[in-house]
Amino acid sequence: MSKPIVYIDGKEGTTGLQIYDRLAGREDIELLLIDEDKRKDPAERKKLMNAAELVFLCLPDAAAVEAVELVENPDTRIIDASTAHRTVPGWVYGFPELGREQRESIRTARRVANPGCYATGFISLIAPLVKTGLLSPDAPLTCHALSGYTGGGKKAIAQYEAAEREAELASPRHYAVTLAHKHIPEMMRVCGLERKPIFMPVICDFPQGMVVTAPLYLDMLKGEQSLDSLRAFYQDFYAGERFVTVRPDDAPKCGFIGSNNLAGTNDLQIFVCGNDEQVMLASRLDNLGKGASGAAVQNMNIMLGFDEAAGLAK
Repeated sequence: MSKPIVYIDGKEGTTGLQIYDRLAGREDIELLLIDEDKRKDPAERKKLMNAAELVFLCLPDAAAVEAVELVENPDTRIIDASTAHRTVPGWVYGFPELGREQRESIRTARRVANPGCYATGFISLIAPLVKTGLLSPDAPLTCHALSGYTGGGKKAIAQYEAAEREAELASPRHYAVTLAHKHIPEMMRVCGLERKPIFMPVICDFPQGMVVTAPLYLDMLKGEQSLDSLRAFYQDFYAGERFVTVRPDDAPKCGFIGSNNLAGTNDLQIFVCGNDEQVMLASRLDNLGKGASGAAVQNMNIMLGFDEAAGLAK
């Protein structure tokens, strides 16, 4: 039986390199590699993309749109890691844990849009509530999140890892202060929201890891809800999932939730904290793992019929 042929277009970027690291040692696929001097040659890229059974696009948005146009082979399947196709009709959103139908849609899809890192955390918390009717789609929502600097790509990595760097980089920094972050459209669409959430991201001085939070008043939810009932709700919703787990009520024993604990994994952990009036929902993950490259490989595994966890660290 022949091995599926896989090609990474944009292997030199942060996400592409991480996908390559997860695939390079695998013996169940054939990984096509482009010659270094031809990696920006459209003709060579086109040849490799059309020779592959599955292509990862690890490119800026505009380049990802152009790359899709190069694919003429109807049997070539695409996973796009950019923002370009996450809300485009005809593209399946690559978050299998949203339910059996979502996983099946990914399995049979020709085009899959890999989720954004912040969006993954937010959607893991809010989509189940809206989907089951516990939270109104027009609820006023706020999302505060922080991430390691690798989420900013090569430019941010170079700034943070420079031998001589600006002193302010040692401090957590808010950004996207116009409240128009590029992940908001997918957060709204996938969660089924009718009202734009206020999203406030922060970049921090550590490489990988993130925590995304969504605070709520308990009376915003349908029925009589408590921290225990919400924790049980998420445990039921994500029951049987390998990569999504719900932390017990005593998880943050010290009163803190660390941000980089899951670096190097494809795991996502959900915390339900708060009091009798308010709840802080939190999602912890690796921005380069479940928030990017790990999720992309997980989607590839589903699409090609491999074990979903193949090549992914727990």
